[in-house]
Amino acid sequence: MNWDCLIVDDEVELAKATCEYFEMFGMTCTYVTTFGGCIDVISENAVKLILLDINLGNDSGFKLCKELRKKTDVPILFISARQSDDDVLIALNIGGDDYIKKPYSLSVLLAKVKVILKRYETIKNDGDNREKVTINDKNEIRCGNLRIDIDAMKVYVNEKDAGFKTKEFKLLQYLYENRNRVIAKDELFINIWGDSFFSDGTLNVHIRKIREKIETNPNQPTYIKTIWGTGYMFETPES
Repeated sequence: MNWDCLIVDDEVELAKATCEYFEMFGMTCTYVTTFGGCIDVISENAVKLILLDINLGNDSGFKLCKELRKKTDVPILFISARQSDDDVLIALNIGGDDYIKKPYSLSVLLAKVKVILKRYETIKNDGDNREKVTINDKNEIRCGNLRIDIDAMKVYVNEKDAGFKTKEFKLLQYLYENRNRVIAKDELFINIWGDSFFSDGTLNVHIRKIREKIETNPNQPTYIKTIWGTGYMFETPES
């Protein structure tokens, strides 16, 4: 079975109501209430997006997210009544794409999910004309000690694989292709996440992780500069 959305939440009535609402608007959706149930669905079906609660009875959504990231790069949106910034940062740091606090509006949640699904379907080959450098019959970008392999979606620092996750790669690629230009946060939200209502925390965590992987000193970045109050800019070494 191909599912647009899998909801993993031990609040059965909320999960069921969300699922039924999504189906009213043409989405295929199913829900499970346990860690094991999620693994079973992922193993036997194609899923485009996961809505994941943190509290799953005796199990943890954080633990499940880590396990899922070993198997899939599909968008994972945490949905939780837990409000602390620490929970948000943990969720984003372990591979979550966004954090939605309960109680949520079904209409807003559906809009967010639809935009993310549309973006993910077109992100790799979006038909843009931004500059790419072809080397050895491969689409690659070289900048300083960085090599960005577009086709493989990998980043190498001094020819060593930096271990980029999908979202980190897309963000770095976009920053480079718009290098030496200040890019507002909203532009990054729209072009990388597909909409403009993600939190600053989402972007900040991803930028920090990228810097940790490509910068000699992440606290004094050479490539990705923060433009306070506005956004970020990728500076090439020759600029």
